[in-house]
Amino acid sequence: MRALQVRELAADHAGCGLVDLPRPEPGPGEVRVRVRAAAVNFPDLLMTRGGYQLKPELPFTPGLEFSGEVDALGTGVGDWAVGDAVLGGNRFGAMADYCIVPAAALRGKPERLGWEEAAAYGVAYLTAWVSLVRCGRVQAGEWVLVHGAAGGVGLATVDLAGALGARVIAAASSAVKREAIAQLYAPDAAIAAEPGFRETVKELTGGRGADVIFDPVGGDVFDESTRCIAFDGRLLVVGFASGRIPQISVNRPLIKGFAIVGVRAGEYGRRFPERGAENIAAIDALAAEGRIRPHVHAVLDLADWREGFAMLERREVVGKVVLRP
Repeated sequence: MRALQVRELAADHAGCGLVDLPRPEPGPGEVRVRVRAAAVNFPDLLMTRGGYQLKPELPFTPGLEFSGEVDALGTGVGDWAVGDAVLGGNRFGAMADYCIVPAAALRGKPERLGWEEAAAYGVAYLTAWVSLVRCGRVQAGEWVLVHGAAGGVGLATVDLAGALGARVIAAASSAVKREAIAQLYAPDAAIAAEPGFRETVKELTGGRGADVIFDPVGGDVFDESTRCIAFDGRLLVVGFASGRIPQISVNRPLIKGFAIVGVRAGEYGRRFPERGAENIAAIDALAAEGRIRPHVHAVLDLADWREGFAMLERREVVGKVVLRP
């Protein structure tokens, strides 16, 4: 089988390349999946140079999200049959013709979704759900400001917030991205992600400010977000794409009456397994009903993996890039 393999950790993915490997065999409790699509995520890129907290033993195949068909079953697997259409997440291994995953890591593919959309929505929409519903307690009619709105998780948050009945302000860095977001999901507003956005947010919300702010950027964006959040608002700390981890004097949330909430969707599910299962069931149900619509920016052959990685690094992607083995 073909697989993208990381042989050594190096900058510019210099230690990566396509190789031919024997088709793997599933062990007890495992399933072999014929991969039809594998999403590209920033953690995949970081792992190729050892920049992510998870550091698999070399050599390894990146790829944490995929969709495909059950191809072979290990002993003790009774929930799946050969030919079942599935999707799932694994810590790595999906950027190959076949991957081995625990049977429990698989879910049935919603019929409404093609292979590419099914591979691309799990991590992004799960993060969006935990952010908005579990941590943000968003209510219909509330204003939600989404920073990094063109990225995979940001775009999913725009989509989900609308599906939950919120009024959505999408902030993105370029006019091209803002136009794409408006065409895809018709938020109440798509605004420039540049200094001074707080005045725009205040004007759009009638002076109130945003009830929920989704912030995967940090740095100056976080600082300014504290100046356009509503009383009783929830400022969701999702990441620090800007590279600067901000600090705040706690008198500000005290005086303005807002909460700062950290979001770790995967850890949330590990700490609260029952709620984690409910979260996954919720986004799968929304996908099955057509209430959320994952967007794939580009579909590339596995052989073109380097271009897919570069598209993310150039920050030109609206949604997700998907590789087809």
